[in-house]
Amino acid sequence: MAKAKLRDFDDLFKPSEQLDDKSTGIASLPIAKLQPFSKHPFKRYSPEKLRELADSIEERGVIVPALVRPLDNGMYEIVAGHNRVEASTLAGMDVIPCDIREMDDDTATILMVDSNLQRETVLPSEKAWAYRYKLEAIKSQGKRNDLTCGQLVHKLNGKKSREIVAEDAGESYKQVQRYIRLTHLIPQLLDKVDEKKLAFIPAVELSYLKEREQQWLYSNLEREEYFGIPLALARKLKGISQNGLLTEKKIDELIVAKVQTPPRQVKISHKIISKYFPDEVTPQERDSVIDRALEEWFRRHSEKSNVVSLNQDINAAR
Repeated sequence: MAKAKLRDFDDLFKPSEQLDDKSTGIASLPIAKLQPFSKHPFKRYSPEKLRELADSIEERGVIVPALVRPLDNGMYEIVAGHNRVEASTLAGMDVIPCDIREMDDDTATILMVDSNLQRETVLPSEKAWAYRYKLEAIKSQGKRNDLTCGQLVHKLNGKKSREIVAEDAGESYKQVQRYIRLTHLIPQLLDKVDEKKLAFIPAVELSYLKEREQQWLYSNLEREEYFGIPLALARKLKGISQNGLLTEKKIDELIVAKVQTPPRQVKISHKIISKYFPDEVTPQERDSVIDRALEEWFRRHSEKSNVVSLNQDINAAR
């Protein structure tokens, strides 16, 4: 069953209803004593959205306190509410109401991830690092016997940590694995995935390349102004790399050959097009929908371990 779409956590979440960890209560803390979460993979609001939140705070104040935890150096680490803190600063506030909770690193990490994954829009890079951080935290919790944090303790009950991450996220286990693989990409290539210039599944395959090989690849793609690597080429690069034969020269040969090869022309009958797209849909909108539909189709079929089953589906469609 699909998860209901939730409003952004900064507008919806109420920490006091979600945690039963030791709390020191609600207090107004100086913003200068707050510091961002040490492993926070989520990007801040856009300037426009941040300004909108700041205007709301100026008018009504901070309705939901930020969730923080005390640190040994006298500072407080923000677990949830980074955008509220930033918007409050923009609104000219020096203090902000905070729900102060004592919690360990693993509990704080899991809560930070779960709260931010409720956003309506989450970039691939954000999901990738969020899933990885949560997986590491759950694994760490599974090795401990001092857990008392109520709802935030993930009882394994024979499940693997990665299965719990997938279940909580409403994703398949394989898809969570793919996202976590993206954390092995160099930042420049991961940025291209966020920008939708480098497709998700080919990016997963490229994540198996060594860091130096990825640097070579990125330099080549940037020079050629070409990031539309097809899945077949990504898998070829991965295979050559795993055999220890991938060189900068080989990457250059493969990319140049791909860029210089004229794209295949695919014709779709008007009967099929009109069946799914009304006349007012532009060619650009139509191509975008077809591209997303094909990517989803191949994503689902790549989960099958038996390649023969994919060939059978293709043959059946002919």
